[in-house]
Amino acid sequence: LIKRLIDIIGSIIALILFSPIMLIVAILVKKSSPGPIIFAQERIGLGNKPFKMYKFRSMGVQDPKKEAKEWTTKNDVRVTPVGRVIRKTSLDELPQFWNVLKGDMSIVGPRPHMLHHTEIYSELIDKYMVRHFCKPGITGWAQVNGRNNLSWTKKFELDVWYVDHCSFSLDMQIAFATIRKV
Repeated sequence: LIKRLIDIIGSIIALILFSPIMLIVAILVKKSSPGPIIFAQERIGLGNKPFKMYKFRSMGVQDPKKEAKEWTTKNDVRVTPVGRVIRKTSLDELPQFWNVLKGDMSIVGPRPHMLHHTEIYSELIDKYMVRHFCKPGITGWAQVNGRNNLSWTKKFELDVWYVDHCSFSLDMQIAFATIRKV
């Protein structure tokens, strides 16, 4: 209950505080390439339940079937110039505060993965599905301990460790570490 209350208050504050930045990003995304401003993608959340996760679109519009199975790679040609900037600064993640307000996500928790990747990794990595014992987050233990510099196995280990040790103080530690890193 406390975590949900913090998520509601935190996401409302974040949406109000970042609304001018979100407006600028929305205009830049719209002017930089044709297509929608917001990218919605099915991800897996609490209890292995799918939900639509929102981000600012950072790539050209793609075939949804192909897009649902491909990871973005370093120097990916599909990423727009504006997309490179908003990804590097994590501004593309700001619409996820709507997901938090709706209750699909939390501010802190394991990052949500696509259905296709969840199916693959659940068979390859022991305890992978433990990640779905709590709501996915905008930021998490893996993000503040290396983010893209970690192997997938190490990210999953950190996610499982978070689920096992989840607490108010750990969430605050992760939230403040994220602010420092961003």
